[in-house]
Amino acid sequence: MNRKKNLIISLLAAVLSGVLVYSIYVLQLKQIELQETVEVLVPSRFIATGEQLTADMLTTKWIAKASYEPEMATSAADILSLETAVPLGQGEPILSWKVSPYRLMPKRDESTFQIPRDYVLSVSNGIRAGDQVVLYVSGEASASSRLFDQLVTVASVKTSGNLEVDDPKNPNLLSLANGDRQKMYASRRDANAMIDYVNLNLTEAQWLEIDELCKQGQHKLVIAYSPMTMDAIHSELTGGQS
Repeated sequence: MNRKKNLIISLLAAVLSGVLVYSIYVLQLKQIELQETVEVLVPSRFIATGEQLTADMLTTKWIAKASYEPEMATSAADILSLETAVPLGQGEPILSWKVSPYRLMPKRDESTFQIPRDYVLSVSNGIRAGDQVVLYVSGEASASSRLFDQLVTVASVKTSGNLEVDDPKNPNLLSLANGDRQKMYASRRDANAMIDYVNLNLTEAQWLEIDELCKQGQHKLVIAYSPMTMDAIHSELTGGQS
């Protein structure tokens, strides 16, 4: 009887010992995994929305493997020449959704809507594809007011002949991507035509609100160019110096 009891105790001790050894092994593996690092791409400086990524804008950074996400860029070849869809901070890992070859395309929760001409009271002649604009609503029976708190992205601006309004010799988007304010100003000054149609990237809720306000003709939109985005870019690039 004692021999059987001793055998059982020995077996239990062996099992517990095995479990303990395995647990220590798993913990050691996890510790090693936490200590492992992955090299990811990060901006070498602040990069504003709409800039085209070039090699001199990028550097690398080692992060813990446990912090790595599949959306983080690790190969420069995968993101060079893409445009930033949102601003990128210096030293932050570049995520795939933050860069795009099609920045003027609507976001996941947006669609591109052409604003009917009879919905528009006035539109700034200075706006171009890629700009962010402020929408105001004006009505005879109510006070004028800003429609949305956030800025709205312009997908395109067209002439009556369905041509993009721009300066053919100095395209605005190219100047925007290069952060060249002087050429952007020149492209807006020397545009080839008047704006007849404006396409905006809007959420469904935004479009329905515009349609509800304007379809009876009692309210109309004022589409105004906002320099806030370029002012922010200039401030970041110059360190706040004017």
